[in-house]
Amino acid sequence: MGVVTLLSGGMDSCLMSVLTMEAGVEQKPVFINYGQLNINKEVLAVRNHVNKFGLPKCTEIDISGFGSVIISGLTDKAKHIVDEAFLPGRNLLFLLIASAFAVQNDCSSVSIGLLREDTAIFPDQTDDFLFSAERTISKALGQTIEIVAPLRDFYKKDVIDIANEKGILSYSCHVGGDEPCGVCISCKEFRIKGG
Repeated sequence: MGVVTLLSGGMDSCLMSVLTMEAGVEQKPVFINYGQLNINKEVLAVRNHVNKFGLPKCTEIDISGFGSVIISGLTDKAKHIVDEAFLPGRNLLFLLIASAFAVQNDCSSVSIGLLREDTAIFPDQTDDFLFSAERTISKALGQTIEIVAPLRDFYKKDVIDIANEKGILSYSCHVGGDEPCGVCISCKEFRIKGG
């Protein structure tokens, strides 16, 4: 049975998908449009990545209405891109959607590109969250769907080094401009932890 890989177009998820491919694990990539400001850049990055590495076609799921009602700096330009970046329920929603997709596509697990727990800045990036989400989602679906975070032992610097070695291109800025803003959480993480 395969794995549903959550692809965002960012370096973490792109590396995760390549490592999954290299391990010989069948994967079904999924991209979720949750109403993010950078939707056009993210979806283009995902499509380019899938084509470059010969990954299976990525299923694009549109729940953009979520980000227009449950807002944050990631979905609403009126909010601060850093101070108000937390989007309540985002990772749980991603995991639920990907798990339901897994059930209907004969996959036994879902893979999310979270890094080391000590780098977590939001409550839905912790080990406790992943464990609780797996139990709750499995109960809701009536079967066990394993939630895996294959980059859990990695810092951003590790991801950048490996991704560069493998020729992975990605898009990580939350603002969605042609050039990285240098201000959002992803840009800061890339700059600070990337060296």
